[in-house]
Amino acid sequence: MNSAFFSELLNSIADKGRQLLKRGEGNGAAPTAGSIIELCRALLSGRGEASGTALAAEVLNRYPLLDDTGKLAFFKALGTDFGPDQARLAKAVIAWQKNPDQDASTKLHFESEPRRQDLFRRLNRAPGGTAALVAMRADLLNIKDKDPALAAVDQDFAHLLSSWFNRGFLVLRRIDWSTPAIVLEKIIRYEAVHAIRDWEDLRRRIDPIDRRCYAFFHPALVDEPLIFVEVALSEAVPNAIAPLLAEARTPAPLSYARTATFYSISNCQRGLDGVSFGNFLIKQVVEELRRELPKLERFVTLSPVPGFMRWLAREREQLAPDEQAAAEALIQPDWAKDTEAAERLRPVVESLAAGYFLRAKGPKGRPVDPVARFHLGNGARLERINFLGDRSPRAMRDAGGLMVNYLYDLDDIEKNHEAFVNQGEVAASGSVRKLLKSEPRSRLQLTASSSN
Repeated sequence: MNSAFFSELLNSIADKGRQLLKRGEGNGAAPTAGSIIELCRALLSGRGEASGTALAAEVLNRYPLLDDTGKLAFFKALGTDFGPDQARLAKAVIAWQKNPDQDASTKLHFESEPRRQDLFRRLNRAPGGTAALVAMRADLLNIKDKDPALAAVDQDFAHLLSSWFNRGFLVLRRIDWSTPAIVLEKIIRYEAVHAIRDWEDLRRRIDPIDRRCYAFFHPALVDEPLIFVEVALSEAVPNAIAPLLAEARTPAPLSYARTATFYSISNCQRGLDGVSFGNFLIKQVVEELRRELPKLERFVTLSPVPGFMRWLAREREQLAPDEQAAAEALIQPDWAKDTEAAERLRPVVESLAAGYFLRAKGPKGRPVDPVARFHLGNGARLERINFLGDRSPRAMRDAGGLMVNYLYDLDDIEKNHEAFVNQGEVAASGSVRKLLKSEPRSRLQLTASSSN
């Protein structure tokens, strides 16, 4: 028996259930949020396997036909009408207060669960239910700020999806030129860091002997990557992205490879935001590469700095005069084309970047940069700041051209992770920390014309 057999069996059950159902929209009328909510109530009322599966399938088939207003009404109803059964919960609370033993605690826990969690589990039994629920949550994430009640609905979604997509269910697959085209098309579409222009560009990233690509898949989402990472094998640690993506590049012999660089990590499913895959992916890919290439010594990233320019604009009034001048220069078009002016900017920008990573904190005491939070939380060390590591228009706009290397030192990962999680400590190399110790500089005499 395989997954295809069970899929056919589930579809057969749903088809039989539809024959039993007398529920329809009538006269081909478009579905409404109210009619779908009624189907949800019927699904929770408890029916046989066939009719329950058919009801779940009807909900999931009709939901995508709602417009944005209908979807908002649907999620609002899930938030207000499908919470815990208040009467049963109150009874369980009283019982626990009288006798707080294990049985009463278990009963209280069970009764406090919102009914929408059971609804989601029942919807998941329909053919294609998991994929449909992931898509449904993507819609919810796009509109949840419109009503505070939707936060609770999203919490329940995230709770269940974290269970359904835990590491034990994920399958790591290497992506190469022999991978089915349907998957390769999605790699092109989902690439979120360095856009893949066409099929030849994709081939340059996954086919040469010194390139690798790996993705996590889930059995319920056939041919749908959840997250993937692109890897470059080289002798030294790279400090810029352009040479890695160059069309005329000569592949490096594997015998020279001592460094594996993770230069792009892309999450593919919007509906799985908040479900952590990246840390597992990197660690498993490291193990795969070590088995294949025992001579590899270093595992690093070449990472973007997406929030640097926003932070610089926000903090501009607090900067020293020379730093303010540098911030002004970075927003000028084509400033990096003037090599001499760019080199004069370099020490100031590198010092600002060091402060951005080591001193700028968010409300929870963590670095403001989202990529930094991810890698530092995984136990990596901020190894090097690369001035003009990415000259693409987006990187110049968002990061002032900066890229950074995070080093995954296998002996220090756990120590770095614990220090970051428990004390908010940022693991950084001595070379990065030295950038904060420069003597105050005089104001740079920069103008828009000299920066162009």
